[in-house]
Amino acid sequence: MRVTVLGSAAGGGFPQWNCACPNCSRLRAGRLHSKARSQAQVVVCPNAGECYLLNASPDLRTQILSTPLLAPKQPPRHTPIAGVLLTSADVDSVAGLLHLREFQPLHIHATPSVRRIVLEENRIFHVLERSNPPAVWHDVPLDIWFPLGAANSTGGEPSVRCRMVPVGSAYPDYVSEDLRRSLPPGEAVIGLVLAKGSKQVFYAPALPGCSEEWKDWARSSDLCLVDGTFWGENELISAGVGSKTARAIGHVPLSGAGGLLEEFGSEKRGRRVLIHINNTNPILDEDGPEHREVRDAGWEIAYDGMEFDL
Repeated sequence: MRVTVLGSAAGGGFPQWNCACPNCSRLRAGRLHSKARSQAQVVVCPNAGECYLLNASPDLRTQILSTPLLAPKQPPRHTPIAGVLLTSADVDSVAGLLHLREFQPLHIHATPSVRRIVLEENRIFHVLERSNPPAVWHDVPLDIWFPLGAANSTGGEPSVRCRMVPVGSAYPDYVSEDLRRSLPPGEAVIGLVLAKGSKQVFYAPALPGCSEEWKDWARSSDLCLVDGTFWGENELISAGVGSKTARAIGHVPLSGAGGLLEEFGSEKRGRRVLIHINNTNPILDEDGPEHREVRDAGWEIAYDGMEFDL
């Protein structure tokens, strides 16, 4: 099973187009030891020619074009992308679906609430129904394994199994109050567990809190890619680019009491990687103390093009 990071930044990418924070300004000027990053996007390929997108980022078209394994292999049209798995209805998770509208049949897996938000609150996504056959939405219940892909030629198990684990209860601000009242909180933000044989991946680009359930899945996985959005609770406020704390917008910070570094601990089975990194986060500075602290704690920091073979 191959896992490829197509994008590793939070919304807006790094540098962000309208941001003049120290990180973005120094990167543009060539004075920051760091890498430019597009918005968070991961693809998992359990077999050659069979790939699953974890969310659909606003940068998805460019990310696909820069990834040879996602190129069409036969005329007139073809894609190895077998499906999309959504972790939330946030703009950063679903906007890229519109890049996949070119009359290409799709299988989209999400909680029923996320599917309702995308289709009922955003009619533009009905453009995905133009393909023949149209896009198929699969409502996925929480905490139950479900198969992805076809069974092999001997009639065995499907190529990969997936499980949606609840991690947060806050729906995006754009969701209408009428719809919001009808949605169960547990379906708002989920983490993904993907397993093939004895190998397991956990993906959660947004972690509003440190529940024991997701930590158990992360610790038991050969690879976990989790929320590295903010270093500090008041990061946006201190940078002068926002008025809310990290937790108020759905991301547990890395540092401080109850932060990810403290709560996750040193227990380790596989590789631990931070993804969805905001442009204000000091861990982006590879010469900085925060970067060293994260690395010394056993974490890796995702970058575009990072690959893992399990």
